[in-house]
Amino acid sequence: MVLRLEELLFPSTADVSVLAVGVKNETVRIEARSTAGGSACPGCGSWSTRVHSSYLRFPADVPSAGLRVLLCLRVRRFICQVASCGRRTFVEQVPGLTRRYSRWTERLRSTLAAVGLALAGRAGARMASVLGVSVSRSTVPRLVETLPEPDLPAPRVVGVDEYATRKGRHYGTVLVDVETRRPVDLLPDREASSPAAWLAERPGIEVVCRDRAPFFAEGATVGAPQAVQVADRWHLWHNLGEAAERCVADHRGCLLNRAPEPPGQVQEPEEPTDTPGSPWPTG
Repeated sequence: MVLRLEELLFPSTADVSVLAVGVKNETVRIEARSTAGGSACPGCGSWSTRVHSSYLRFPADVPSAGLRVLLCLRVRRFICQVASCGRRTFVEQVPGLTRRYSRWTERLRSTLAAVGLALAGRAGARMASVLGVSVSRSTVPRLVETLPEPDLPAPRVVGVDEYATRKGRHYGTVLVDVETRRPVDLLPDREASSPAAWLAERPGIEVVCRDRAPFFAEGATVGAPQAVQVADRWHLWHNLGEAAERCVADHRGCLLNRAPEPPGQVQEPEEPTDTPGSPWPTG
């Protein structure tokens, strides 16, 4: 089966025609244009087919075989035919390929956002350079911030603990799905009312795993009265270690005042003797 260039280069994008492909100075240049019959106005949503003008856009695309890919895309500016609309003209956007004021294609943007989710700023920028994309360490987190919030199901077992934005000064509350071990939400403070309101919005929670803080206990009791409150494994071991340390400290005097053994029962170490035939003398 022979694939057309459009199906090979833009398999998930419709209404795009590839005019030419060339390689120059380690850069793959793809010349293309939009073939849609019209476009919807972003201001009023009306459909327009009246073309005002056209110009070229040069968004970067995902590298191919270690080569930088540059898309030379001709887009059209349409005239909005609704007199009451504030936009007189607007530029078409190719769904799944471009967005307003973007210097990258949508698939390159999603690739960089995935790198940012895995590695954050500095490491993400270094990994992007290995992939052949030049991006700053501050741009990668901004791409992550533009991602939509994931639609996560309500957890069945939720862990509640505190985190510090400034240690000793300002604390918040972190909520974790204990079964998947992933953070679910961050609350700006650690008052009892905040986790109580959060838990009240999710009646499917069955178990609340928390530490011994009284404000977390109050919040769990008010917000999720149907849930069982338990201690997590870390706090159990931590509390056990503290109890053992206190016990040893309380009985340290008993160890120091232990009666010495009678002198007659102390066995002196035997002197080593030469083994007959041994080439290594002792003494």
